[in-house]
Amino acid sequence: MIRRVVILLLWVCGTIAASPCESDERPALLVLGDSLSAAYGLPMEKGWVHLLAQRLEQRGYSHRIVNASTSGETSRGGRERLPALLKRHEPQVVVIELGGNDGLRGLPLERLKSNLAMMIRQARESGARVLLVGIQMPPNYGPEYTRRFSAVYRELSEEMMVALVPFLLEGVAGDSTLMQPDGMHATAAAQPKLLNSVWKHLEPLLRETTENTESDSVNPALVTAAILGQAPSFVFVASESDPQ
Repeated sequence: MIRRVVILLLWVCGTIAASPCESDERPALLVLGDSLSAAYGLPMEKGWVHLLAQRLEQRGYSHRIVNASTSGETSRGGRERLPALLKRHEPQVVVIELGGNDGLRGLPLERLKSNLAMMIRQARESGARVLLVGIQMPPNYGPEYTRRFSAVYRELSEEMMVALVPFLLEGVAGDSTLMQPDGMHATAAAQPKLLNSVWKHLEPLLRETTENTESDSVNPALVTAAILGQAPSFVFVASESDPQ
């Protein structure tokens, strides 16, 4: 029996040698966001998404991170880019962190809600689980607008029964020691707090995907990739560097 297992692994390794095992052999976790998720003003390895990749590895999750976040992105831009990202990466989980730039530009909230709803539907239709990340507007935008803006995320969570991070910058926004001089982006010291805000809502989705995967047949390529430990856990696909 042991001899058969060894032969099987050698056969799989031989196949990999002929066609190298790339990171896309593992289940993808796609993050579609703006500058808050693109580590604006920081080295990429300091951002919360990169820290997430490290935590996944530490906690034993096999998911690879695809960070498709780009500075200046709006909900419309994310909606337009998402179908190609879903087709290319086939993610098991999609984290949507968008809307802040819509608010800063004064775009209609009805359009924001429609765009976010479309992305949630697109991701679900592809077979992915979705985590929606809420954003809040600064208080200088007025209490009525800030209330209505935050309500968009709560309403979508309830109406579409989607997991929600109420506010990505919880415990960070308004603290000058944790915000960059622009008052909009978190410092490197604050990134673990952002990760923790996301993690407690993300981990249940990861557990679900892991349980479903374990109930399926074992994929020899995945097993061998894990044994070899050669597949990178982080891919950054954003290419823009505009502020916000």
